[in-house]
Amino acid sequence: MSDSLLAATGMISPSVAGEALALDYWDLEQQRQMTIKAANVTLYYEHEGKPYVINMIDTPGHIDFTGRVTRSLRAIDGVCVVCDSVEGIMTQTETVTRQALEERVRPVLYINKIDRLVKELRLTPDKMQEWLARIIADFNRLIDIYAEPEFKDKWKVSIQNDSVAFGSAKDRWGITASIAAKKGFKFKDVYDAYTSVDGYKELAQRVPLHEAILSMVVKHHPPPHVAQKYRIPKIWKGDLNSDVGKALLECDENGPTVMMVTNVVVDPQAGPVAVGRLYSGTISDGDQIYLINSKRSERVQSVTMFMGPYREIVGRLTAGNIPALLGLEHARAGETLSSIKDIVPFESIKYVSEPVVTVAIEPKHPKDLPKLVEALRRLSIEDPNLVVKINEETGEMLLAGMGVLHLEIATTLLQQQGLEIITSKPLINYRESIRGTAGPVMAKSPNKHNKVYVRVEPLSEDVIEMLVTGKINENMDKKQIASILREKGWNADEARGIVAIEGSNVFIDATKGVQYLQESMDSLRSGFTDVMLAGPLVQEQCRGVKVILHHFVPHEDPAHRTLAQLLPATRRAIIGAMLSADPVILEPILGIEVRCPVEMIGAVAGVLSSKRGKLLNIDQKGVIAIVHGEIPAAETSDLSEVMRGATAGKAMWNTHFKMWQAVPASLTTQLIAEIRKRKGLSPEPPRADEFIDKE
Repeated sequence: MSDSLLAATGMISPSVAGEALALDYWDLEQQRQMTIKAANVTLYYEHEGKPYVINMIDTPGHIDFTGRVTRSLRAIDGVCVVCDSVEGIMTQTETVTRQALEERVRPVLYINKIDRLVKELRLTPDKMQEWLARIIADFNRLIDIYAEPEFKDKWKVSIQNDSVAFGSAKDRWGITASIAAKKGFKFKDVYDAYTSVDGYKELAQRVPLHEAILSMVVKHHPPPHVAQKYRIPKIWKGDLNSDVGKALLECDENGPTVMMVTNVVVDPQAGPVAVGRLYSGTISDGDQIYLINSKRSERVQSVTMFMGPYREIVGRLTAGNIPALLGLEHARAGETLSSIKDIVPFESIKYVSEPVVTVAIEPKHPKDLPKLVEALRRLSIEDPNLVVKINEETGEMLLAGMGVLHLEIATTLLQQQGLEIITSKPLINYRESIRGTAGPVMAKSPNKHNKVYVRVEPLSEDVIEMLVTGKINENMDKKQIASILREKGWNADEARGIVAIEGSNVFIDATKGVQYLQESMDSLRSGFTDVMLAGPLVQEQCRGVKVILHHFVPHEDPAHRTLAQLLPATRRAIIGAMLSADPVILEPILGIEVRCPVEMIGAVAGVLSSKRGKLLNIDQKGVIAIVHGEIPAAETSDLSEVMRGATAGKAMWNTHFKMWQAVPASLTTQLIAEIRKRKGLSPEPPRADEFIDKE
């Protein structure tokens, strides 16, 4: 589709549109015929005599790369959601639409591959329209579910108002209702084109794709100065009546410079290139800019903008554009840039999934270790959803990603840099949590001069969700946090007492009148963070743990209550409490959507059952059944082979992260032993009494 849009604006030749894959310019993308990264381009388009500049980002469709979609949504004001005419609204369609609506980005709908309705389903023109009407209704149901009340009705799509387009990106044609009426085009024309020899070739001439897409975008996607009036209150929590707030709402090019970095590309020659949305002000070569989150100042070396694979030097850009800035060595995705030193940063970008698969990675030749470390650093800068960890005890390097494909692409990129690497089989990421409460328990510092008392409790799922999505975060006012938590049934003292958040875990100060607490708090927080990042059972991240500092007895001499004393004491107390609170291992559960012939439903159900999975429901579309279910990620390593064998290769499926769930008790002991052995630990987990001290 992007090729057709580029051809219409004169950026590529129409003769190669559809084959050039101009925005899928990586070798890997060309080889695999899929979009892996987000590509920016700016189009000039004239519609009904008016000129328009359209900043476009082409994003991946695969669930493993949905993080790139999430980051891109922060930079744009409208999204064109593409779905398959036969498959309809799939899980990934729902995910992308939900992400867009949560960012207050307005959607329009393009229903692609209309030819399949004729070639595969053999639908008549009337039946085609009925089929497409159901897809539109399904899409509007998503808007009903996920859009905020003020946007539900305004943003629903319809054929009548041209917020829905149909066509075939491969064959380069598309229509909206207005275009169809203007050119006398009917669904019978589509039917006739695909039931005659090469008849479809005329469609691109008669109703070119770019007219449908770009006219739909121009008509329904708002310009920046309109969109920012309702988007800024959602993504920026500063004072909207301040000079900065007013400039952001108005997209004022004369206001202070405020930009959010949504992507970083590491150029081998130029270094990091910070790409993002300029919400206010103007940015020029040589400008001094503050990195608000990083608390540092850097100078913009050069202002450029991406045009597909190329960067064009522009020297200066105004609010509403998507600059690509050179010279900001420490800028990362999620960073707020400003010409003013002390402003409220933008809300952090929250992802719909977490890394659930890990591989151990090492260089084939030890001399390449520094090169590998640097390559991994660059990868994690460009893709924040790739998490690099180094086991300090074993020296093992671990690379975690959203799925097997995500890691496969990452390791291929390393190999393309000339690195010979050895990788393990994919390993599943687990989480640690608790099902019960425990404490207060006490642990002493190594010098025995300080005592830390803690209690632990599990957090409710609704609070965990708020922590994961950023609806509760450390940058918020404590009164605001307390108000939210009191509505969730928390008592007032604990609701006001949050002093640290680590992922989906909280650390609460419930002490009364303790001396030296404030000057010791950083050390206590460090102990909390350490345990939350590596839990007591298998050293995996913790999830949904409430740690309450019940009491603290410090030594009066600062020399006896240093970090070296308080961190271990806090760690011991938390570990002892968690091991006393019915600790549990959580495994990632994937939602699975299987498309198969109706007669294969039993075979699919059998596969799910054999993999500890569940069949949730079945939708039927003609001779095709869509089976919705759940399956543990740990059971998917040979899913392709098993599913192919059971269905004679007639089933197609996709998976997505759905939730964390406790590992069945019958498997827990063995799993703990396996993970601990892999990490170089003794097979048996520690006991609570090894960490809890007596008075």
